[in-house]
Amino acid sequence: MEYCLLSPARLIPTEEVNHDRADALHAQILRAGRWTAPITIEKDALFVMDGHHRLTVALRLRLATVPVVLLDYDSVQVESWRPGETITPAAIFAMARSGRKFPYKTTRHIFERGLPRCDLPIELLRNPAPVSAASAPVAEAFR
Repeated sequence: MEYCLLSPARLIPTEEVNHDRADALHAQILRAGRWTAPITIEKDALFVMDGHHRLTVALRLRLATVPVVLLDYDSVQVESWRPGETITPAAIFAMARSGRKFPYKTTRHIFERGLPRCDLPIELLRNPAPVSAASAPVAEAFR
């Protein structure tokens, strides 16, 4: 499993964030000057499965690209963090399409296989290198 780079503006959040947590993560990423964990997204609809705080930071930093892992619900289990609440992929799709968001800590995605790590300088994500014609499929990720 690998990650690719996409514009954070293309990603659709499905859950609210804790702003204190986003502030702390923002400071941590700036201090390190590096991005170390990709955001997991649903591969066709481009909504965020895991990484809402990272997406918030990417948008605050006005990054041109962020590392993402493209997945689908055939390989991801979903449940609710909230006792007695049932969350299904269909409910997540419906919420994403409605433009509304679940409250913070509603959805919990469980990834059968471990997720890849990354270690990218923030400057690379602010100003990605131009994509050559030889890597045209990768160029699609930057649109």
